[in-house]
Amino acid sequence: MLRNMNLPHSHRAALLVAIFLTLLFSQAAFPQSLENRLDSLLEGTFTDEGPGAVFLVAKAGEPVYRKAFGMANLELQVPMDTEMVFEIGSMTKQFTAMAVLLLEEQGKLSLDESITKYIPDYPVQGKTITVHHLLTHTSGIKSFTSMKSLRTIERQDLSSSELLDFFKDEPMDFDPGAQFKYNNSGYVILGYLIEQVSGQSYADFVQTHIFQKLGMHASRYASHSELIPHRAYGYHQKEEYVNKTFVSTSLPYASGSLMSTVDDMLRWNGALHSDQLISAEGRAKLFQNYALDTGENIDYGYGWHISKVGKQLSYEHGGSIFGFKSMGVYLPEADIYVVGLSNCDCNSPTALVRLMAELALEY
Repeated sequence: MLRNMNLPHSHRAALLVAIFLTLLFSQAAFPQSLENRLDSLLEGTFTDEGPGAVFLVAKAGEPVYRKAFGMANLELQVPMDTEMVFEIGSMTKQFTAMAVLLLEEQGKLSLDESITKYIPDYPVQGKTITVHHLLTHTSGIKSFTSMKSLRTIERQDLSSSELLDFFKDEPMDFDPGAQFKYNNSGYVILGYLIEQVSGQSYADFVQTHIFQKLGMHASRYASHSELIPHRAYGYHQKEEYVNKTFVSTSLPYASGSLMSTVDDMLRWNGALHSDQLISAEGRAKLFQNYALDTGENIDYGYGWHISKVGKQLSYEHGGSIFGFKSMGVYLPEADIYVVGLSNCDCNSPTALVRLMAELALEY
């Protein structure tokens, strides 16, 4: 192209140098920095005026990226910051699964026992439903969140036994072990089982045996009435943003009622790959890819999906609850953890977190 330009040789040489330097400096500025690439991705997704999110990327347990975007409270115009506490929805299931394994290591339950050993009056409809079936969403019990009648109780504060009464007589969807079907009822039953076996409420057991032990001081069972420092408020988006729908925190219960921060979730991820809570044998059970009775893998462990990001093995789980969405991904071979917490159920962090993990692999 330059040979066709009517320029003296010296001018053409100078122009070539200028073009080379421009390309060199542009490549050095972008995308050399992981922070720049992640900033570009997230700043293009969240506005300063709308609900936002907090994201954290860690390598070998150390944060390499930790930023907040958007607003934590639209009415009071409170900007988001990295200390904000979010409802994490179904990421709660990770903690419920850990609580069950802690009780197993204490000799208080067995994963292969029928749930009727611990909840004698539960109507299993002639089937053998084990604790393992509940953990892996293979029990066949109907998920109560798929029932149309759920709206009749969504604002009621129910005890755990009252919540079981709501769905326990529903017909089974399939025989235990025959299919994988994501199921909130199973984790509600696990919460009740934890209470029966431990003598503590589900909230107290998780607080005492997990949050306090790991120093997860901002994490807790959700409450609408208690004052929670740094609480991010939740939103829906219709034609415009609106406050989240009120649902009693007793309904998600052990399937989805915990709150946390990105920093606490990093502490949690570290504990899952160390001896802080349970043995190596117990930890391996969390991340095993279990199978149906047919031998077909379900790509699910105990509270985690078993997947891949690129060619890397990935342990991951998201959460969705009125006004909030969450996602966490851990790549064990690269020791990379990425978590995103959002305060609008219009802004799912799932695809973003997976992409961020893929970008982190390049550095």
